[in-house]
Formats: sequence, structure tokens, C-alpha cells
Amino acid sequence: MKKIENSYKKSGVNISLANKLVKHISILSKKSVKKTRGLSKKETIGGFGSIFDISNIKIKDPVIVSCTDGVGTKIELANKFKKFDTIGIDLVAMCVNDLIVQGAKPLFFLDYIAVGKLNLNKTKKILKGIFQGCKISDCKLIGGETAEMPGTYSKDKFDLAGFSVGLVSKKKILDKSNVKNGNIILAIPSNGIHSNGYSLVRSIIKKNKLPKNLKKEILKPTKIYTNEILKLVDKELINAAAHITGGGLIENLLRSIPTNLSLNLNLSKIKIIRIFKWLKSKNISDNEMMRTFNCGVGFCIIVSKKNVSRIKKIFPRNFIPYEIGYVSKGKNKINLINSLQW
Repeated sequence: MKKIENSYKKSGVNISLANKLVKHISILSKKSVKKTRGLSKKETIGGFGSIFDISNIKIKDPVIVSCTDGVGTKIELANKFKKFDTIGIDLVAMCVNDLIVQGAKPLFFLDYIAVGKLNLNKTKKILKGIFQGCKISDCKLIGGETAEMPGTYSKDKFDLAGFSVGLVSKKKILDKSNVKNGNIILAIPSNGIHSNGYSLVRSIIKKNKLPKNLKKEILKPTKIYTNEILKLVDKELINAAAHITGGGLIENLLRSIPTNLSLNLNLSKIKIIRIFKWLKSKNISDNEMMRTFNCGVGFCIIVSKKNVSRIKKIFPRNFIPYEIGYVSKGKNKINLINSLQW
């Protein structure tokens, strides 16, 4: 009897296919290098470590800020609806939106893609979104890892993680210590669910038919706020900020308020968008909605009242910030005024 030779490919890992993917990434990367500061033509995807030259970046007293995140179970719906070209935007957004909370300009991004079986076409679509997210946020994809892991992930399953690094001048770091009594809290609209709360969303979709007019809302990519926020940082118009992700509006805002000050929120002022109204109609309490979803507020900035009019001029029409509360002295850490208006 002829012995069957064992190989890595027969065990489920295709190195040749992975090499084709690396070549594809390298080609895409070279196309974007010319338009990206901090990279030279010598730097390419595929090395053991990624290089980024910061010598020509003019930031006085620079401080490095780094973030890592994923997109959670939103990837399950990407699989369900076979739409993979925007989930990479979500991945970049979840990282760079955290960087700008401290006023940092995103410089570069790395991704980690884990799959059960490498599907070249599917992975290229995911990468297309990652490159698009980097383009929107004006940062560079300089490296990453694609791991084929049969046995850990089933054939069609995958997971994503992202890592981003940015720089900010020490004098322009956004921090809760900058927040003062009387500061105004401005809500910047989200464009949908973003990338949090999808375990609950998936549970609801299993039990309820999703209306046709909301199907596009489910996988709409997370809004990236870098362009507008960094303009405000340069003009020194923000004291602190909060990216509204897991935990919702209140928990994330509290992270940006000093312990000696109180957060006052008028919930009736929040402009709730339609996807959240539909989710709310599926027997979810107000408290659960606020803790799980952004409910229409993707980002918040805490500012001096005198700067509000100047700040609003920076934003496009659909994302103009609006006042939802203020900071004050008081015994209670949080004071909620009125209730959400569904």
C-alpha cells in the first residue's frame, strides 16, 4: 500500500494561496505610498517588521498614542449577507476613532485576519475596505497578518483585529483634566449602529423580519471622524472627547469627565435614527438601548460654550454637532434630564 504523504496543505493551510494574497496587498500598498507622508518608496508589505519614517512629520514634542480593536460579531452578519467590502472600514474606524479621542493623528495601521480556510476573493474584499478606511482617515496600512487556522475557525468563519498608532503634540493632548465647570457636551451624529451591540442585533434579526428599508443600515460602515476632529484639535477648540462604543453614551462620556465634576445629559435632545427606533420596538428597555447602542450619537466633544459656533462650521451637514448637556459641580456624578424620545 502506498503511503499518503502528509503536508501543510492537506492539513488545511495553503501557503501558496497566502503568498498570492501578500502580492496583492503589496501592489495595493505601493499605489497608495506616493500619497502618504511618512513612507518612502523602499518600504513595502511583506517584511518581518513594518517601518514608518516619522522624521519628516512636524509635530512639536510628539507623544505616541496606540489603539487596538476589532469589529465583534458584525462579521457574522457580513457572512450572512455575503458583504465583505465595508467591514474593513469598520475595523479601521474602531481604532482611529479611539486615537483621535486624545487628539492624535493616525499615522499607520496593521491588521490581523484569522480564517478557517483562505478564500482569496473574500479576503481581497475585506482588504479593500481596510485600504478605504485608511484612505478616509489619512493613515497608511503598513503591515498585518493573515492566519489560516482550520479547526479553530470553521470553513467560512473569520475574525478581524486592527492596530493603529498616532502622534499628538504633548501640549494638544485631549484629556479630562482639561474639562471645566460649565463646559458644553456636543453630540456628533453616528451614521448607524457602527460596530457595537451586534450580538443583540443578530438575536433580534433571528426572531424578526428586517424591513427592506433597513437592510442597508445593518452593515453600513462606521463613520470615521478623524478629518473633523483633528481640525478642531489644531484650532484648540476641544477640551476632551469620547468615542461612543461598547457601554453606550453615558459610560463612555464618564471616562472623559473629571471625578470632581458632574455630567448633565438631556436625553430628549438626542436625535435617534430609524434603525434604533426599529430595534427599540422589539421589546428593549431604554436603559438597555443606552448601554448597548450609540442610539444616533457616534462621538462626543466637550467644549467651551464660546467655541460652539466655530465648531459647527467644521462639519458637513449630516454630522453637525448639537448640544445634549453640560458639565457642572455637584454631588451626583451623573444627572439625567428627561428621557429618550422614540
